[in-house]
Amino acid sequence: MGVIYGGRSGEHEVSIASAAAVMANLDRARYEPVPIRIDRDGRWSLADKPPTAASASEVIEQTRAELKALRAGREVHLLPRPSEETILAIDRSHARGDDESRAIVTGVGLDVIVPVLHGPHGEDGTVQGLLELANVPYVGCGVLASAVGMDKALMKRVFGAHGLPQCAYAVVLRRRVLAEPDVVAGELEARLGLPMFVKPANLGSSVGISKARTREELVEALKLAADYDRKVVIEAAVPNAREIEVAVLGNDDPIASVPGEVVPAREFYDYEAKYLDGASRLAIPADVPDEMGERLQALAVDAFRAIDGAGLSRVDFLIDGQRGDVFVNEINTMPGFTTISMYSKLWAATGITYPELVDRLVQLALERHAEKQRLRVSAF
Repeated sequence: MGVIYGGRSGEHEVSIASAAAVMANLDRARYEPVPIRIDRDGRWSLADKPPTAASASEVIEQTRAELKALRAGREVHLLPRPSEETILAIDRSHARGDDESRAIVTGVGLDVIVPVLHGPHGEDGTVQGLLELANVPYVGCGVLASAVGMDKALMKRVFGAHGLPQCAYAVVLRRRVLAEPDVVAGELEARLGLPMFVKPANLGSSVGISKARTREELVEALKLAADYDRKVVIEAAVPNAREIEVAVLGNDDPIASVPGEVVPAREFYDYEAKYLDGASRLAIPADVPDEMGERLQALAVDAFRAIDGAGLSRVDFLIDGQRGDVFVNEINTMPGFTTISMYSKLWAATGITYPELVDRLVQLALERHAEKQRLRVSAF
């Protein structure tokens, strides 16, 4: 089993912690994990040591020497074609200068791959496309669902087409933000009203997200989000919002976990609140009426099916604290996956332990791959 982690995204550290949890909780009698690290520069390697950090903050605190040791390893290339050798590992230590003839190339076959990658260049369908070309089973959503789930602008359009309840929003291109930020801010204020949340369309873990309460804050929030993506999503703030999350597991017949509530220590659940300061609280199960809990579970499954999800996702909701209205906020196709992440905690509260959860995800990946192998690839 290959476990791919790291990646070229702002969620690099979160991915390392998620992969460490996966490898630490595998049933070694059934699975032999092969740690495949993607560095920030995009280099793939077979890690000499698997990651062990339990959280993103722990990854950040590691010394440079420790990080260097984790990065050490043979160069790896995943073959973009069906083959018994899923990856090629290249040892260049015997090469001299530009002479590559002494490099040792080893083929490694993998039965299944777990791409524990968060954010762009991993959760957005790019790596999933490479795995499809290699025709290897992999855990999680496919190319389309991953791409739609990553792009909040397209996600909202798909949710709207399926009649899912959403708060008012707008999408603005980076070029326009940089060309006329004051004009854009004025239009948004007239359309959505203050306060509002401003996000890069293609990032997760609350990176680049701001809450704007004034015109001046809105202009700065737009510019910040535009630093991360060519599309910026702006949402009307939900009054006294409660953030509720539901985990989804399955392929064609998905099931939903009990709902859980995020009680942020900060004004909203930003990156620091999620991964660094440790002061935020998770209430599992969420303190909601049974009828609302069942509705949240049904909406989570509907959102999962709307993007044609597979394997796993976490669906995030906002509840109006004044009126009780429920809004689907977003879906995460590869949510944080440490043992202390909301996704795994929700399933633990529902009755599925972390090791059982990983095993189910692997079986779902094999099931979906086997189904695709039965499809005709020729008209004759």
